[in-house]
Amino acid sequence: MEATIIIGIIALLAGALISFFVLKNINSSKNNTIIEDAKKEAERIKKEKILQAKEKFIELKSAHEKSINEKNKDINKASARVKEKETKLNQRLGEMNRKDKELSDEKIVVGKQKEILHKKQEEVDSAKQRQIQQLEVISNLSAEQAKKELVDTLKDEAKTEALSIIQDTIEEAKLTANQEAKKIVIQTIQRTATEHAVENAVSVFNIESDAIKGMIIGREGRNIRAFEEATGVDVIVDDTPEAIIISCFDSVRREIARLALHKLVTDGRIHPARIEEVVKKTRKEIEDEIIEIGKKTTIDLGIHGLHPELIRMVGRMRYRSSYGQNLLQHSRETANLCATMAAELGLDSKAAKRAGLLHDIGKVPEDNAETPHAILGMQLAEKYGEKADVCNAIGAHHDEIEMTSLISPLIQVCDAVSGARPGARRQILDSYISRIKELEDTALEFPGVVKSYAIQAGRELRVVVESEKVTDADAGKLSFQISEKIQNDMTYPGQVKVTVIRETRAISYAK
Repeated sequence: MEATIIIGIIALLAGALISFFVLKNINSSKNNTIIEDAKKEAERIKKEKILQAKEKFIELKSAHEKSINEKNKDINKASARVKEKETKLNQRLGEMNRKDKELSDEKIVVGKQKEILHKKQEEVDSAKQRQIQQLEVISNLSAEQAKKELVDTLKDEAKTEALSIIQDTIEEAKLTANQEAKKIVIQTIQRTATEHAVENAVSVFNIESDAIKGMIIGREGRNIRAFEEATGVDVIVDDTPEAIIISCFDSVRREIARLALHKLVTDGRIHPARIEEVVKKTRKEIEDEIIEIGKKTTIDLGIHGLHPELIRMVGRMRYRSSYGQNLLQHSRETANLCATMAAELGLDSKAAKRAGLLHDIGKVPEDNAETPHAILGMQLAEKYGEKADVCNAIGAHHDEIEMTSLISPLIQVCDAVSGARPGARRQILDSYISRIKELEDTALEFPGVVKSYAIQAGRELRVVVESEKVTDADAGKLSFQISEKIQNDMTYPGQVKVTVIRETRAISYAK
């Protein structure tokens, strides 16, 4: 009950403080209403605290009820004796009242009653104290120690259960991780199918007759020189019938030259001043088209808030290629693959799609040719306000920097998947054959290797070893050593799988 009274007082003080601060900060016109609300709130808090105190008291009472039962019997006996004594005293007091009505006798009776009540209160307090002591002796703990031990026990049990759940989850993930990963990759590839077209470093411009070649060359070659100077391309006019070849590694310049040449031939007026005018106008049209292509790409992919300069670079990807694969088409496909995989894994699909579109942005600028395109792309993304996880994914997709976000490995995987599609990329025959032969020769340098075969367009290397010289344990080490040497010494797209084959054959003949 004392706890109830204290809590009630605290509630009243809390209500008073609330009322004070409310009265201090509100307008004078609303004081009465707010005071009433504060009083109601204080009354509600008071009632709530009193109810909580009562509930707490009931809990404590029920917890100690069993151990107090025996002591209650003694207290009841003592109470009975006290009541018996009270009865006798009341009888005596009645007799004394009847005999003597004086004030002194009444004071004596009151004093005796107070003394009896005081003794009764002492007995009750003493019994309560003994009960608490007995409980502490039985448990060998104080009240605070018992509370602390209970909390510690609950914490330990919770930690044990949590560790058990984590361990089970890890074991389950190990069993299903490879299967789920393959499933996600296969589904993503199946859901993202695109066309591929191989681009060259030259464009063929068809003409109606060979007479137009003379017009393009001009007197003493002035027209063709002015055209090459204005466009930055090489124009090859040879004996090929009804065709002129425009050569340039910059596909933007090549496209400008092709369109400008088409306009000049259609118009028929070909001279240096006209060439300059048409090339300048065509260059402006191409720049506008690049911006439109960038905007259309971001709209198609659902990417918003991209910096205008990044949009222009995305448009320029349309006129760039990587191993013969169109860079914009490759970036769009990578973005879609990343978004699909991120959604399957529960990651941010929008950020993954954004990073997939911008991962090769470093291939577009013509300057900083010595900087790796992944690092240059990351710097451009940081410059134009892209988020840290997107920038890291761009910079880390060729392992130039450490991966710090979950979408970074996705960009790397989807970039390899897009480039590894059959027909997606091309290589010059001589360099392709050279790379295949170098792969096979690299494996033959190791002791115990009998034969090596590069298959799947150089994406897998199968190595046959002698069973007498290479054990099963050595086969795993040899596979790792060959893959390390290929990774350190060679340049190749995608990845190369190294398979070491060791077998023992026993042959005999029946005659």
